[in-house]
Formats: sequence, structure tokens, C-alpha cells
Amino acid sequence: MRVPRTGPAAALLRRLLHGATWTTPRRVQALTALCLTALFAFAAVAATVLGGARGSIDTIGHRAAPQAVRASDLYFALSDMDAQAANLLLVGADPADAGRRKSTEAVYEQRRAQADGDLQQATEAAAGDPAAEHAVGSVLGALGQYEALVARSELLEDQGKDLPGKPSADALAAYTQATGLLRQQLLPGADQVAGASEATVDGSYASQRSALGSGWWWLLAFGLAALLALGLLQRTLAVRYRRRVSPPLALATVLTAAGLVYGLSLVSAADQHLKVAKSSAYDSVIALSRARAVAYDSNADESRYLSDPAGADGYQQSFFDKTQSIARIDGAGLFTYSPDLDRLVTAHQQDPSQVGFGGYLGTELRNITFPGEQAAADRVLTTFQVYQADDRKLRALNTQGRLADAVTFDTGNAPGQSNADFGLLSDAFAGVIAINQQAFDHAVEQSDGDLGAGAAGAGGALLLAGLVLTVVAVRPRLREYR
Repeated sequence: MRVPRTGPAAALLRRLLHGATWTTPRRVQALTALCLTALFAFAAVAATVLGGARGSIDTIGHRAAPQAVRASDLYFALSDMDAQAANLLLVGADPADAGRRKSTEAVYEQRRAQADGDLQQATEAAAGDPAAEHAVGSVLGALGQYEALVARSELLEDQGKDLPGKPSADALAAYTQATGLLRQQLLPGADQVAGASEATVDGSYASQRSALGSGWWWLLAFGLAALLALGLLQRTLAVRYRRRVSPPLALATVLTAAGLVYGLSLVSAADQHLKVAKSSAYDSVIALSRARAVAYDSNADESRYLSDPAGADGYQQSFFDKTQSIARIDGAGLFTYSPDLDRLVTAHQQDPSQVGFGGYLGTELRNITFPGEQAAADRVLTTFQVYQADDRKLRALNTQGRLADAVTFDTGNAPGQSNADFGLLSDAFAGVIAINQQAFDHAVEQSDGDLGAGAAGAGGALLLAGLVLTVVAVRPRLREYR
């Protein structure tokens, strides 16, 4: 290299390039500074990568995902409120059916309280988010109107002493207005609240999986750089001071290597926990929660079908559309769906890997991950199959002019009746949701434990030990030149 001959900068450059400038003490000092800088940089990268993972787990596991689940629960509570309101309209106000009416009213009140609780939590979660606040506000406003219309429908039935399956025109009109409000405002609003949280979960998951993937390699690169710097210092001490190994520096190197392995394992574990929590558990919880809500809404369509002969065809089609969203069978029609479902269920029972339908239930059966989940999901499928058979029987009774029998079968809770079989379907949904929710909570808990104060303390201790040992290793050697 040709160095300019004049100027202060040129003189400094000549001194740096001159071999005599790099005396042994200066070499040791420079390498020591390099080691300390490399250790600090390694620690900073580890803190950034693991801190990002901790923040993402906190966002997904403790805020966005629970909010999305609560919003889905709100959708379910609203759907079942309307199903119970439809059953109240169907049961009528005949004193002979007072028991059925009372039990139906109790469930309606239970779902109303559940919806109120979900809305309260959604309001707290939406604070500071204008779009979410607007969505929650629209649901709150519409819910009050809906409840007033349902109460009016009940009052009109009571006054008219309506018989089962034969509501008065005024009571039917009030309920029709209420259920229209539910579909046009309440359910879309609840869906918007859920969608906002689900979008946050999906966005955080995608960005954090990418960040953890690149962060693993950055951590490896900076960890190896720190080990290389320590190795160079170890070699310099061995060559310049005729010592084979410096015990403090060797220990610092071992601790740095241990820190690198520990950090990489934490990143890999965080990535796995995140994948289990989101892809394996949360996705199933959301799909199954939506499927359960849609099933309750389809159950209400059966009551509407019997209560409102003028709109029966529309409610029958609505039931079929919701059935398809739960377990979609391509090419199936209104009257061929059940035989097609029976055939596909038989094929699945013979080989669980054969899932010949889509929809929410198809999504779940293709995402079996946890112990007991396959059996629980198969129970949903078989109880859904029984409920579809009940629907065929209910419509056959109505077509034969046996309205009273159809109403009794639809609202009855005796074994083999539609409402009882639907209860088994609801329990089956709850069982498989619980398995996935438990897995989600466990993955989040494990990640919290891995990335909590213990990890930060261990990392800080390793860094401090590495820095102290590096200084301890070189200090006696530098004293020799004083």
C-alpha cells in the first residue's frame, strides 16, 4: 500500500501500519477491547431477539388472541340468544307448555348475561382503537333494540295465549324485526370486533416467526464472533507469554459458548411455542368457536322454519347454507347433503386421514395435533351427523302436517329428540375447544417461563461473568509491563 508522505493523517497512518506500533501490550489491549465489545454486542442481539419474542407472545397470548376468542364467544352468545328467542316464539304461551317456556327463558337470560360480559371486556380492550370502539359501540346500541323487540314479541305471545307453532302475526312481526336486526347489525358488528383481533394475531404471528428465523442466525453470527475474539485473545496470550491456556479466559469462552447455546435454544423454543399456540391451537379454537356459533344459528333456523310458514323456504335454505359452512360438501344440494355426509363420515371412520369435506369442521380435522383431539373432533362429526338426521325428521313431520309433533320434536330434551341431540353436539364442540384452549394456554405459559425474569437474569449473569473473566485474564499480563 502506498502511503502519502505529508500531513498529520499520513503520519498517523504510517504509525499504525508500522509493525513497531503494535507492541504486545497494545495487541492485548486491542483484543481485550474487541472481546468486550463482541460480548456486549452478542448480549444486545440476544436481548433484542428474545425481547421481541417475549413481546410477541405477550401480544398474541395475553391480549389479541384472548380478545379474538372473547369476540367469537360474543358471536356465539348472540346467536344462541336469537335461537332461544326463536324457540320462545315456537313454544308459544300455552299454559301446558309453561315448563318448556321457562327453561327456554332461562337459557336466553344466561346468553344475554354472557353477551353483556363479552361486550364489557371488548369495550375495555377497544380503548384507544377508534375502529374497534365504533364496532363495539354499534353492537351495544343494536343489542338494546334487539332485546326490546324480543321482549315485545314475548309480551304479544302472552297476551294472545299463542299455541305452539302458531304465533300471532304481531308477535311474529316483532321477532322477525329482532332477528333481522341481529343479522344486519349485531352479528356483523361482533364479526368486525373478532376480525380486528384476529388480524392482530395473524400479523404479529407472521412478523414474529420471520423475526425469530432471522434472529436465530443473527444470534449465531454474533455469538461466533464473540467466541472468535476470545479465541484470538487466548492465542495471543499463549504465544506472547508462553502459556498454553489462560484459565479465566478459557472459562469465559466456555460460558460464552454456553450462552450461545442457551440463547439459540430459547429462540427455537419460542418459535415452537408460538407455532403451537397459534397454528395448532388458536386456529382450531377460532374455527370451532365460529362453527359452534353457526350451529346455534342454524338451530334457530329450524324454529323459524316451523314458526313462519311464509318464510319457511328461506329458512330452510339458510339452514343448509350454515350447514355447508360447518362441513362443506362440494356438489351437495339441499336434499342430497345428508346422504353425502353419511358416506363421507363412514370413509373418515375407516381412515381418519380421509377428510372429504371442508368448512370449519374440515379445517379442524386437518389440524389434529394434541392427545385426545382426534377422538373429540370425531365426536363432533358424529353428533353433527345425528343432528342432520334429526333435521330431516323434523321437516318430514312438518311436511306431513304434524306441526305439533314437529314442535315437540324440535324443542324436546328427551333422548333422541332434536334439542337433546343438539345439546350433545354443543357439548362435543365444547370438548374439542377445551383441548385446544388448554394447549394454547400451556404453550403461552411455557413461553412466559422460558423468556421471563429467569432468562434475563441468567443472560445478565453470563455476560457479567464473561466480562469479568476476560479482564481478570489479561490484567496480570499487562502488569508485567509496568
